[in-house]
Amino acid sequence: MVIVVGYYDQDYENYNSKRQKGNRGGWFLAGLVGAILGGLLMLFALPTLSNFNFLPYDMDLGGEVNQQEDGIASTGEVKNVSVEVNTAITGIVDEVSDAVVGVVNLQEAGFWNETGEAGTGSGVIYKKDGKNAFVVTNHHVIAGASQVEISLSDGTRVPAEILGSDELTDLAVLRVDSEKIKQVAQFGDSDKVKPGEPVIAIGNPLGLQFSGSVTQGIISGTERAIPIDSNGDGQVDWNAEVIQTDAAINPGNSGGALINIDGKVIGINSMKIAQSAVEGIGLAIPANLAIPIIEDLETYSEVRRPYMGIAMRSLNEVSSYHWEQTLKLPKDIESGIVVMSVEPISPAAQAGLQELDVITEFAGQEVKDIIELRKILYKQEVGNTVEFTYYRGGEKQTGKMKLGEQDILGS
Repeated sequence: MVIVVGYYDQDYENYNSKRQKGNRGGWFLAGLVGAILGGLLMLFALPTLSNFNFLPYDMDLGGEVNQQEDGIASTGEVKNVSVEVNTAITGIVDEVSDAVVGVVNLQEAGFWNETGEAGTGSGVIYKKDGKNAFVVTNHHVIAGASQVEISLSDGTRVPAEILGSDELTDLAVLRVDSEKIKQVAQFGDSDKVKPGEPVIAIGNPLGLQFSGSVTQGIISGTERAIPIDSNGDGQVDWNAEVIQTDAAINPGNSGGALINIDGKVIGINSMKIAQSAVEGIGLAIPANLAIPIIEDLETYSEVRRPYMGIAMRSLNEVSSYHWEQTLKLPKDIESGIVVMSVEPISPAAQAGLQELDVITEFAGQEVKDIIELRKILYKQEVGNTVEFTYYRGGEKQTGKMKLGEQDILGS
């Protein structure tokens, strides 16, 4: 039996305990210093790494981290933002909208000849003079009306008097009491309009329940020519020059305002090509063409156009057989208008024109057809004396004519 005898050294145990505690304290201190140094290093290194896109997130200068995931950024802090919308468009609408009114066509119908609404359109208040205010609209909006009313932006209805209308340009002028009229629109220069320019259309599409509707678009084209058959005989009497826009213009918008970014009326909305295959084609009468018509209607209740006093037909509508056999025209004459009849005591009669004369030049300009002659004629003033060239029996002749005045579509 072996017995091991030893002893317990208390001092040695105390020494080892102190040594282990000292080692743990050193490790803790070293770790703390390393963490601080590592943190400082990352603090200074992060902006550089972010600038070179080495990080899976973006970091702004304020320290906010934006996590990037599949190209979608989400901010670390969500804020509720209150935005006040106040653009040039809303300002223009505020300035002009009250000057665009509804126009109500009232007609008598039924056994008792009761007056009811036959249709509605739009109009633009363009002038306020003392007790009177003046509204421009389309001729077709008030055609056949026994009475007309305008509907203001607040729904108030005011009786209107038709001062005059012009079927050829599809314009009409109304006069109303100015007491309740608060806003008047200003005309702009439609000759300066360019394709791509932003525009706003204001009117009452589909009736007064949509009064004051605003649509926005651009100018799609200028100086568009739309054929007009004013008397329904199947022959084009006039090519209306219009502005084309893609701003939505629907039935009821007719007579409303087409406005530029300066808040000026550059056109009176008139027609819309209503076909299932056509979208975004609205048409407006240019302001510069409408203004002289409006002035004539306001002053004379009609448009004072010069006239010649003839019935005519475009040469290109006559068979080539009659060119040679009946009219005996030289072979180099391929365009002009044929005089079909001459009114007695008319400017044409006094100038010596006869049936079957062929006019090829008028007021120094070549005449291609009826539409071209009317364009040239309507640029003249009543009472002007103009020179013209014509062929009679194959012989070229010239003459002079003092233009008269007539209030119907004619020549």
